[in-house]
Amino acid sequence: MTGADDWDDGVEQTAPVWAVFGDLMSGLLGAFVLVLVGVLVVQMDLVTNLQAEVAKRHTEEQRRMALEKALAGPLASGRVTLNNGRIGISGNVLFPVNSDQLRPEGRQLLKTLVPPLQVYLGARDDMLMVSGFTDNQPIIDRNQHFADNLELSAQRALTVSRALIESGMPSSRVFAAAFGAEQPVASNDNDAGRAQNRRVEMAPVPRSAADKPPTP
Repeated sequence: MTGADDWDDGVEQTAPVWAVFGDLMSGLLGAFVLVLVGVLVVQMDLVTNLQAEVAKRHTEEQRRMALEKALAGPLASGRVTLNNGRIGISGNVLFPVNSDQLRPEGRQLLKTLVPPLQVYLGARDDMLMVSGFTDNQPIIDRNQHFADNLELSAQRALTVSRALIESGMPSSRVFAAAFGAEQPVASNDNDAGRAQNRRVEMAPVPRSAADKPPTP
């Protein structure tokens, strides 16, 4: 009888140990499954984000190529540049120094841009942001038309916008923005750099982004 009692006591003492071990293994397995699911979710998010980024870049590249094709003629003339979707025209081509009055050749150039831009904007339901920029030199004292470079850049952007509209661009497709001496593309320490900074840029933008300024 004593031997049987001792065996029963051993079984009773061993059983809880195995139960605890089983619970521990179940807990570890559950934790491993949760970690594995978490890793899979993160990987799926990364793949989705990567695919979205690739699709976005592909769309941007298609837009750039379409714009280059639309402006092939003006770009070939060398008087118009295209950089990151922004159409650039030197201020010297469009305006005399410290003036918002279009040169005849500048008005003619803008006229040639309207047909291809109309096709491009209409196909994508985009708007055209016309931005004016200047160098950092103060307005000459004898020039009473503008208080500062910001006002000069604003008037130039408005002049170009109006010229585009007069040449057939729907007014609902165009809006003007002014940046003065901000966002230079070259050094203002020499004449060549300042000439590059005196410019007008035109950028197609989606209607939903029409009220946002361009990124530097």
